[in-house]
Amino acid sequence: MTIEPDSAGVRFPPPFVYLGTLLLGLATEHFITLSSFGLDWRVLAGVGALLFATGAATMLAAAGLFRRLGTKVPPSQPTTCIATTGPYRWTRNPMYLGMAFIYAGLAVGFDSPIALALLPLVLLVIQTQVIAREERYLAAKFGDDYRRYKAGVRRWL
Repeated sequence: MTIEPDSAGVRFPPPFVYLGTLLLGLATEHFITLSSFGLDWRVLAGVGALLFATGAATMLAAAGLFRRLGTKVPPSQPTTCIATTGPYRWTRNPMYLGMAFIYAGLAVGFDSPIALALLPLVLLVIQTQVIAREERYLAAKFGDDYRRYKAGVRRWL
């Protein structure tokens, strides 16, 4: 991944953090046979699908807004403006939130409590290694405009 000088300097694609940890959790389920949420598969599939759909809709709305604004989605690329409409009215990080919902939906849908238990670790890595870098970059690039936005909109929900 090429990191542009005018970027947040994130060195790895955030979706890989979610995907890698999810796959680790799902793989671990094969070695721990007693691991289960203990719910009917139809309930798990329904809840998982709802979480997945919520996450996908959130991510698509945020990415679509970025495209309409003419700014880049990957945090290794330059940002040209601050998105403050659409899902960015409620959360400063709708793409990462969407990925978390997708992750949770897959973990529940596949009846994987171990994978779900690893989600807080993923969020900690995203918070410290991605979002913190992005926030420093945006504050340096957009100054008071970003600080006002940051003061008025929560990081997650």
